[in-house]
Amino acid sequence: MEERTYYLTKQGLKKLKKDLEGLRKIRYSKIKGEVPSILHSEDINSEYLSFWEDADFLENRIVELEYVMKNFEIIKKPLKERQSFIDLGATVLTEANGEKVKFKIVGSLEANPSLGKISERSLVGKSLLGCKKGDIVRVKSSFPITYKIIGIKYEDI
Repeated sequence: MEERTYYLTKQGLKKLKKDLEGLRKIRYSKIKGEVPSILHSEDINSEYLSFWEDADFLENRIVELEYVMKNFEIIKKPLKERQSFIDLGATVLTEANGEKVKFKIVGSLEANPSLGKISERSLVGKSLLGCKKGDIVRVKSSFPITYKIIGIKYEDI
């Protein structure tokens, strides 16, 4: 697994802990339950294979979340003098192609573009980091787009 820091909001950390706890409960109940037998007549039992595929997937997800829990950093509101610049946790109001577009810059685990949450590692997120109100940002991709930064707020981090 790639060695890195995972940036989370307080809400993101709370959700991650809840997810991990839920997966551990499922793993415990699966282990306590009855394991299907390997053979069913002359063929390998499909229930047996399915059980172990599920168990393997579950265990891998638990290991991933435990790794994140050991390597996270809570996103904090920057000092007052740095709040005029875009950083993790910023809600950014931009204008692109005559339309207003609002983004919240979050860590990659919490990114959800349909909710306006973009990762600091995405093309747009990387391009916006460090910018300030009034800056023009050109994002070069297969569909280049230009954003004008209209406002920056730090709230609900």
